[in-house]
Amino acid sequence: MQTRIHPRFDGLEEVGIAEDILRSCVHCGFCNATCPTYQELGDERDGPRGRIYLIKHFLESGEAGAGTRHHLDRCLTCRSCETTCPAGVQYGRLADIGRHMIEEAAPRPLVERALRRLLRWFVPWPRRFGPLLRAGQVVRRLLPRRLRESVPERQTAGARPSRRHPRQVILLGGCVQSVATPRTNAAAARVLDRLGIEALELPGAGCCGALSHHLTATGEARDFIRRNLDAWRPALESAEAVISCSTGCGAMLKDYGFLMRDDPDYAAAASTVSAKTRDLAEVLADENLSALKVDTAAATALHCPCTLTHALRAHTALRQVLERVGVQLTATREDHLCCGSAGTYSLLQPELSQSLKARKLEALTGDAPERIVTANIGCQLHLATAARVPVRHWIEIVDGG
Repeated sequence: MQTRIHPRFDGLEEVGIAEDILRSCVHCGFCNATCPTYQELGDERDGPRGRIYLIKHFLESGEAGAGTRHHLDRCLTCRSCETTCPAGVQYGRLADIGRHMIEEAAPRPLVERALRRLLRWFVPWPRRFGPLLRAGQVVRRLLPRRLRESVPERQTAGARPSRRHPRQVILLGGCVQSVATPRTNAAAARVLDRLGIEALELPGAGCCGALSHHLTATGEARDFIRRNLDAWRPALESAEAVISCSTGCGAMLKDYGFLMRDDPDYAAAASTVSAKTRDLAEVLADENLSALKVDTAAATALHCPCTLTHALRAHTALRQVLERVGVQLTATREDHLCCGSAGTYSLLQPELSQSLKARKLEALTGDAPERIVTANIGCQLHLATAARVPVRHWIEIVDGG
């Protein structure tokens, strides 16, 4: 794809990166065949190829309006298109650059800005999000059905292992997951303990920064990253891996090196985190799992989140782990398509999100599973609002629960 970048963008590093990505696109349109929003809407501008042209037009003309922003907002950044693309176009990187630049060129209306700021102020902070969630859980039975379904039932994490092991991994505590599904990280720590690996949740670490990053609050996202790096520095060199039980966070951790590449104080540590980030399933796939006592009685539908499949490319490892420990996996369809959660997407694009969720649940439950397992907190909570069977994190099943 030929490009003629507008002179106003001369010398900007991110524009140079975007231009290289644009030039790698060969216009083939294979990406549209696996794009959830294009499949739903049938509008070229709501598929990867159309959005690439919208970003190209902005970088060449220097102009963008609400229409451009509207179609980029509809993108889930699921990156299914990247898995399909024969030219290896880094669409997710391009979409991030385009969103950040267009946000400045075409400011949002006040109400939209206020909602996004509220989400950034509230969701990534467990001390703010936790009390409201707990209040909702107390009165959950009294809420209207639709609202009641969106409030997860309160969990008890269970005992955390106290043994020390020479082998250690850094485990991201996270934000929403730490208060909404605390059993997930506790289950991961117990399973790793049985395998002779100590999971370190280090004080001071918190949100991975993904929510702020995807809502174009770049400085705020970098502050979250710096805080995590400061917390992890003492153990970073000796730890075998950095892991998260949320694949959305894992994808963000993989990007730390790129996002902090120009920060002299944090670039090296960020690069180390990116190099050491592994999905929990990848860690288990390398171990002898014969000692694990797994709940294998129920027929189980496996939902592989987009971040696991298209960003981390570790969906095969997860399937292999579950098969090795004897979980009965049912047949599913359209595994490449997004469930519609996508971080804050379910709140900011509710109509599309609900439609994608219904399609995904139909694809997951055609073989009559007794439960659904997934690998991402957002997908878990999103699917659970409408699923007729329990939706759990897969590590809970491996933990025996």
